[in-house]
Amino acid sequence: MGYACPVCDTPQRDGEHLAHHLAFTAMLHGGDHADWLDERVDDWSEREPAQLAAEVTPHADDAEYDEVFEDTVPRGRPDVGMGSGGGAAGHEHAGHDHADHGHGADPDPASGAGVPDPESVDDPEVAEALREAREMTRKAQEQENDTDADADDPDSADDDRDS
Repeated sequence: MGYACPVCDTPQRDGEHLAHHLAFTAMLHGGDHADWLDERVDDWSEREPAQLAAEVTPHADDAEYDEVFEDTVPRGRPDVGMGSGGGAAGHEHAGHDHADHGHGADPDPASGAGVPDPESVDDPEVAEALREAREMTRKAQEQENDTDADADDPDSADDDRDS
């Protein structure tokens, strides 16, 4: 179970994913998502995802979010009920099909495949939003790698017990 975006009804996994969806859509496209956030959370662009999630989830309806594990589906974003679609390269979501973008098979999600280079975007605000998103992704991946390294290090568990 997740939340439906209160603007476009797109299902999101949880409150933080909803906050990300609203903020990134507002930053990249403005429009209804930006207006909705501006009306409810005046400093939304300055908030951390958990803080923004606390403000937006009370306004969102519960939504079915089909949780799919990576080892049970082809690589790519799982179909979350946003249209018909099969595999990773041909499924539809948010009104478009990945085949329209010329994605190769099995893109590395960390590579930013399918995301324009900030330097190639004409709108300076969109370019800055893309830079910020890439930086946030880089930091999240570093944290995930640090966590994975700690979990793989048998000595780290002993160190925690000794202190």
